[in-house]
Amino acid sequence: MDILWDFLQVGVVGNFAWGNLAMLAVGCIFIYLGIVKDYEPLLLVPIGFGMLVGNIPLSPGMNIGIYEVGSVLSVLYNGVTQGWYPSLIFLGIGAMTDFSSMLSNPRLILLGAAAQAGIFVTFAGALMMGFPEQEAAAIGIIGGADGPTAIFLSSQLAPHLLGAIAVAAYSYMALVPVIQPPIIKLLTSHEERLIRMKPSRPVSKRVRILFPVVAFIICASIAPGAISLLGFLFFGNLLKESGVTERLAKTARDSMIDIVTILLGLCVGASTDASRFLTADSLKIALMGAVSFCIATAAGVLFAKLMNVFAKDKINPIIGAAGVSAVPDSARVCQMVGAREDPTNFLIMHAMAPNVAGVIGSAVAAGVFLSKYAF
Repeated sequence: MDILWDFLQVGVVGNFAWGNLAMLAVGCIFIYLGIVKDYEPLLLVPIGFGMLVGNIPLSPGMNIGIYEVGSVLSVLYNGVTQGWYPSLIFLGIGAMTDFSSMLSNPRLILLGAAAQAGIFVTFAGALMMGFPEQEAAAIGIIGGADGPTAIFLSSQLAPHLLGAIAVAAYSYMALVPVIQPPIIKLLTSHEERLIRMKPSRPVSKRVRILFPVVAFIICASIAPGAISLLGFLFFGNLLKESGVTERLAKTARDSMIDIVTILLGLCVGASTDASRFLTADSLKIALMGAVSFCIATAAGVLFAKLMNVFAKDKINPIIGAAGVSAVPDSARVCQMVGAREDPTNFLIMHAMAPNVAGVIGSAVAAGVFLSKYAF
């Protein structure tokens, strides 16, 4: 009986905490939303199951937990804390992204820039709530709705908040189809949502090849702190557009990004141990993340309306919502909202322009924060 009792003490009986039970429930909710509601299942299912892995009560010192040096989970978690996974994901994103929509209508880049207002508003809000500048900068990136960038920056500036920031960023990315449509409808009229935009002009192969090279040099010169992200993003795009490295591009956008997404999601979920995750700061981060995502969406839509005041060729303000970095989900939401007003009005290619611009914009913002606060 003593042996049996000692055995039980190692697990739930000796280490039970209500916080772990709460996080197990949250993990099940994430899995439910991913499978039943189809809310970003590639993100929510790994993160949700990771929450189950990270919140099973057990005794410390077994060399199993994600925060125990040398454990399997700890080794895999290094890819998060050291920023390997976000950079590799950016490589895959670059290899699957077509920048032609943005290059054919460069003024739409401004919508991607406008949507980054969510980052700086959240940064200011975090400062007002008492967070130090480094932590506020890491929290602010949630406003860009860019999970990999949020993980990368928080791993450098506020590693102790990484779990809360990562879960908040990916949760709101998954909820794009729920959050954005009401905001779009609130800020636009029926007539504005019916605006038809001119078809995108073709972009030459030479321009598509030169773009990742020139854009990287310019962006990295402005924000050298973003080299780890932008370098991989534009390198992946060069692999895609060059026409001579298709095997490498295919590997980056298929097998590699899938493997990294599995590891990233599982490790982020496992890092949400209740004793570290269920804190007042985590709740504040979740609240600010929701507000910042709404602000980013609204800023993109309102800036599109402002541009229409001066533009001869009108922009459908719906696509301003795609300025957040949730690629390509925000663009799909814009298409969905536009199609409800007019099924023959195809906005997705136009929406991809601010969407990919938002990816670049959030990475540049992260680079600016890193350059400012990393020393």
